[in-house]
Amino acid sequence: MADGNGAETVTFKYKFVEEYNPKYVNGAYGGIGPQGELIINFFLERQPIPKEVIHKLQPDGKLGDPVSQVPDNLKSQVIRFIETGVTMNLESAKRVLAWLTEKVELLESREKKANG
Repeated sequence: MADGNGAETVTFKYKFVEEYNPKYVNGAYGGIGPQGELIINFFLERQPIPKEVIHKLQPDGKLGDPVSQVPDNLKSQVIRFIETGVTMNLESAKRVLAWLTEKVELLESREKKANG
């Protein structure tokens, strides 16, 4: 296709599956896979939630303080919930890196303007 100035153009149309549901992530884990591709698994890092908590009951039937929980070592754990990941070749990784760099610089510029 040609634009109004005679230059060739191409149009990308974006289609979303019905199940499309963006996710919040605050970290990533991955590396280079056996096929030489970049593998990135995105995760949400959070504190664990116990499977069970046992509370005392007060004489009047009200809920008292917790006395134990399962598992009992939650304070020494962090959950990294991985729901999605991507695999890409070197050229795709370079394009994504350039795109991310551009967007990060834009956000930093906006933040700098907002903070005077």
